[in-house]
Amino acid sequence: MKKGTVIVLGSATSMGVPTIGCDCTVCHSSDPRDRRTRPSVMVEWDEHRILIDSGPDFHGQAVREGIARLDAVLYTHGHADHILGLDDLRPLTYARVTGGVRLPLYARPDTALILRGVFKYIFDEDYKYGGIAKVELREISEPFNLLDLRVVPVPIMHGDAEIIGFRIGRFAYLTDFSSIPESSMEMLAGVDVVFLDALRHEPHPTHSTVANSLKIAERIGAAETYFTHVSHNLPHEATNQTLPPGVRLAYDGLRVEIDLES
Repeated sequence: MKKGTVIVLGSATSMGVPTIGCDCTVCHSSDPRDRRTRPSVMVEWDEHRILIDSGPDFHGQAVREGIARLDAVLYTHGHADHILGLDDLRPLTYARVTGGVRLPLYARPDTALILRGVFKYIFDEDYKYGGIAKVELREISEPFNLLDLRVVPVPIMHGDAEIIGFRIGRFAYLTDFSSIPESSMEMLAGVDVVFLDALRHEPHPTHSTVANSLKIAERIGAAETYFTHVSHNLPHEATNQTLPPGVRLAYDGLRVEIDLES
């Protein structure tokens, strides 16, 4: 079985924790696990690293984790908290790092369209005022091979918008969902480690609640379930004490061993 590690770069909701201007207990917590940057994970195996989403905190996350190279970036969808770090990929696309090839970015056509629009200067390549990230967009809709891995896009519902999570071997990363279609639940059979959106306890139109994600976790039956895209409504330690065995809040810097073959 091919082994790897998933590293949580960020576990927060879109505004981050602490949230700007907030006086709540979590935003002023001394527990480092209550300091959450915008959501992203990195999968590492052998000498390879792939990123899932490049949010606005990517620079700090990369410095914290010592990221000096990447093989690819996978995008779940085109919202700001998942894409705005694309420009910070720039030093990881230098020829001395990549050997001269462009860093591939994998995204569904709708997300690729957003990336091309937001980062027009990168993809038009007529930017005159400095360097740009040397990247290549590759549109996806079906499972695909990436290096020696099989990557499976998993459709999920983010409110009324369909986006994707990813399954790689016995690991799945599903952020920013309010519900998971039955056909996608079937795609998660046999997963051992799963990350699920769990914004807060109170209902939200586009994100899962703790209660909803607990029901989904029970159906998936993974040995380890981690909740991510967490708001300042959920204190880390106090929330963990209410969760069943095998379910915990993710936190920035968390590392989990995963099986990369199904």
